[in-house]
Amino acid sequence: MNLEPSPGASNSHDLAMNTQKHDVQTCLKVVHEALLDVKAKEIVELDVSSISNVSDAIVIASGTSTRHVKSLADNVAEEARKAGFRPIGIEGERDAEWILVDLGMVVVHIMLPTARKFYDLESLWRTTPESVA
Repeated sequence: MNLEPSPGASNSHDLAMNTQKHDVQTCLKVVHEALLDVKAKEIVELDVSSISNVSDAIVIASGTSTRHVKSLADNVAEEARKAGFRPIGIEGERDAEWILVDLGMVVVHIMLPTARKFYDLESLWRTTPESVA
């Protein structure tokens, strides 16, 4: 009995993986441009594909006021929709200190600097340990 996968099966899996990586990169580009368009501060992209089964990447950005955070989130959601990435959910719009835009493979956190410093998502989602001096 032969338990080896057929060559066609292997290629289709590789193709699916490459397509997904391309979709993630395309989505990240759309998000990054949408954030820059409304002048987001300190944009950070984190690849979490090796430590999360929920998303492949996280984007963290800061806004200067609750109004700015809200307009950043609105622009990300609008530009993502135009590019074919439908937001699964948007949370935190009422207080607008921290708004999360869930695009499935990419999750976008837009925060006021005080919330960003307090929650320190960059440290939480870091994939490699920080070296100790």
